[in-house]
Amino acid sequence: MIVDVIIPALNEAGSLPLVLGDITDVRVRRVVVVDNGSTDGSSRVAAENGATVVHESRRGYGSACLAGLNFLSSDPPDVVAFLDADYSDVPQEMGTLLDALRDYDLVIGSRTTGAAESGALLPQARFGNWLATRLIRGRWGVHFTDLGPFRVVRWSALERLHMQDRDFGWTVEMQVRAASAGLRCTEIPVSYRKRVGVSKITGTVAGSWAAGKKILYVIAREALLSGWKREQL
Repeated sequence: MIVDVIIPALNEAGSLPLVLGDITDVRVRRVVVVDNGSTDGSSRVAAENGATVVHESRRGYGSACLAGLNFLSSDPPDVVAFLDADYSDVPQEMGTLLDALRDYDLVIGSRTTGAAESGALLPQARFGNWLATRLIRGRWGVHFTDLGPFRVVRWSALERLHMQDRDFGWTVEMQVRAASAGLRCTEIPVSYRKRVGVSKITGTVAGSWAAGKKILYVIAREALLSGWKREQL
């Protein structure tokens, strides 16, 4: 199993050495840090700590992930792992997710069923996860508990998903499209801790509101699209 890791980063110079230093699974071939317009030297720090740096000037979590996938496409791995650059995820737990992937196409690291440090997963994030995952279950019959960023997915599965979201809807788009495509999906409990620095999304009212709206929009859009596709068969 050849594994490449994608880490979107926006001004995470303080946490990147910790994240990169904790990626120890021997199956990892390369780590790609996608600098999404940082002004704090994140690119330099990532390179100094052994990562390959890709630049994506268009802001957005999804934009960074898409840029990372585009970079990998010339020599794709068997599996892509995604995790955040803020050290809230625990990179040493990647091996558990990879082991589970032997029987699945997509494995989500669930913060809600794992050991979340007090104050790490804010109430608005918990509620948003609860609502979104229940909508997914009601529409597609697939049980998720989290839209967490820490996940591993087969390259062959990604090719079927045709990912396109460029901001807050990236994670839910992947899960909804995987469910709609009938891919084998599961969750593994993971640890979650307070991030280094200040959250750019759930740490602000505006960020939480924008993310919530986009997540609900993506679920509604994909539900309509999947219904239309069935009618065409």
